[in-house]
Amino acid sequence: MKRLLFILLLSVISYALIAQTGPSKKCPTCGLSVPKCKYKGKHPNPAPPPKTPAKPAPSKPVAQQSISVKPSHPTTGIINGHGWVDLGLSVKWATCNVGASSPSDYGDYYAWGEIRPNKSRYDWDNCFDCLDSEGNSWGVYKVGGQKQISPTSGHDTARENWGGSWRMPTYAENEELCKKCKWRWTSRDGHNGYVVTGPNGNSIFLPAAGFRISTDLLGVGEGGFYWSGSLVSSDSGDVRSLEFSSGGHYTDDSLRCFGKSVRPVTE
Repeated sequence: MKRLLFILLLSVISYALIAQTGPSKKCPTCGLSVPKCKYKGKHPNPAPPPKTPAKPAPSKPVAQQSISVKPSHPTTGIINGHGWVDLGLSVKWATCNVGASSPSDYGDYYAWGEIRPNKSRYDWDNCFDCLDSEGNSWGVYKVGGQKQISPTSGHDTARENWGGSWRMPTYAENEELCKKCKWRWTSRDGHNGYVVTGPNGNSIFLPAAGFRISTDLLGVGEGGFYWSGSLVSSDSGDVRSLEFSSGGHYTDDSLRCFGKSVRPVTE
């Protein structure tokens, strides 16, 4: 009997102690009371789940582009120390007149078919190929004979002064310059003239150098007069020339005894 009372007394004391300490704590991981928890409330940290690799975004098809590669050609150059510009025409044009030191310089004056400049007089009696003093009788370059100065004839002003492949332009090449280019009257270095811009956007400057007749120099700053190498087929005394003023530009016939400018071309 005493033993039973002693057990009951221990039970009452244990219950009182539990009541004083409150309910048992629960494991935050498994939810059991800490005494019943296998890990006494201190579970080991679980290994993180393996990451699933992200799927790459589908690539968009790239549109195929056709790229046209244009051949590169020089638009300027130098032959025998003289510059040329490609205007997008059938020939390349020199940047200066024969005898000029810059594009705006007037240069020298030549009678047609002559290679020496700046005579004291420009008349029929001292004109190349003229057989009388009136301009009525001719030697080689006459109607029914040769009508275009050949670069190798010894009478091409450009070839004889500059050498290389330089030559005087033909009538057709002067016409091409007139009709296929844009002409803008302006002034450079104090000299009036035209900026002539070709179909490809490149340009040259032609100064209004005037012309010589007998002992006079006329039209300086007002007009430009440039020889071609082509004789007029209907009159042995006339030559095709390129002429201009502030009012316009054109090709015309001109007496071959006059002293005019020469702007060379090359192939």
